[in-house]
Amino acid sequence: MPLFDKALRLGEGKKFKQFEKKVARINDFEAEMELDSDAELRERYDALRERAVGGESLDDLLFESFAITREAARRALGQRHFDVQLIGGMVLHDGSIAEMRTGEGKTLTSTLPVCLNALTARDADGNPAKGQGVHLVTVNDYLARRDALWMKPIYDLVGVTVGILQSDENDWDAKRAAYEADVTYGTNSEFGFDYLRDNLATDAAEKSQRGHGFSIVDEVDNILIDEARTPLIISGAPEQAADLYYRFAELAPKMEQGKKPEGVEAKSKAWIADFDFEPDEKHKTVAVTEQGVEKAEKFLGVDNMYKAEHGNLVNHLQQALKAEALYRRDKDYSVIDGEVKIIDEFTGRILEGRRWSEG
Repeated sequence: MPLFDKALRLGEGKKFKQFEKKVARINDFEAEMELDSDAELRERYDALRERAVGGESLDDLLFESFAITREAARRALGQRHFDVQLIGGMVLHDGSIAEMRTGEGKTLTSTLPVCLNALTARDADGNPAKGQGVHLVTVNDYLARRDALWMKPIYDLVGVTVGILQSDENDWDAKRAAYEADVTYGTNSEFGFDYLRDNLATDAAEKSQRGHGFSIVDEVDNILIDEARTPLIISGAPEQAADLYYRFAELAPKMEQGKKPEGVEAKSKAWIADFDFEPDEKHKTVAVTEQGVEKAEKFLGVDNMYKAEHGNLVNHLQQALKAEALYRRDKDYSVIDGEVKIIDEFTGRILEGRRWSEG
């Protein structure tokens, strides 16, 4: 076995033995906690809150907190965390990735670090603490609501409040209340857009988030790799007159699309396109040819659409051609009550309040 592999395995083995020792300490609480009433179990958790607010390390409170959460799960859901789930919870608390297969109880596992880190979610007076709180990030609205409601009986038993973000929720007060809960469930895009909106706020009272203390990301590979390709962009309100859009909507179907030939001919300076534009499905872009520009200028009645006096005519042309050639109704967008609504390419759900960055 290569020396590097041996070193890795040695490090993993050492870390796992440390986890096993911590599991044993958690298990030591089980017998006495089984004798507690629900009120006494809640008192144990409240006592941990006071210690956490007083400055005691969460790492020191982990053992009793995990034991309380496991006992609460046993009573509220009839599900007891296995030792391997305790280890998974510790891995998440450490800020590492825990790989768990479907059916191994990752939703239940997440309640362990959630309850632990929720200990600092309130200040000494019981109010939401600035910069604290737990965010649990999921890939869609359905999972956010399902998991929050599924685990809520555990949180209710120990006094942890739960908030749920939904993409179709436009009530700012409801959103603010969700963030003021000890733990907030929502999608990566909702957390991201709320962060962007908060950075645009001119007054602290207009902000919804109270900070970023601790988060757990479900399906982390999907969210941080796949969905990370889609930028989160907040665009301003449109200012152009509607009749200009109608003009370009009329022009776009008249433009002929084509494809630049591969090989020597395409690289030759003598080659002249005999079509108006070339769409690129992969990158969602269009390239307008000289012939296409001339046709557009003739249609619009301008001598040179690239002059500053003609504003954003070139951009309008490109967006109209993209809408004509690259975006499909009921696949990329839907028209509801006369309004265009974007469809999420990953979930197939309507993205309320969103618009494409370039119009």
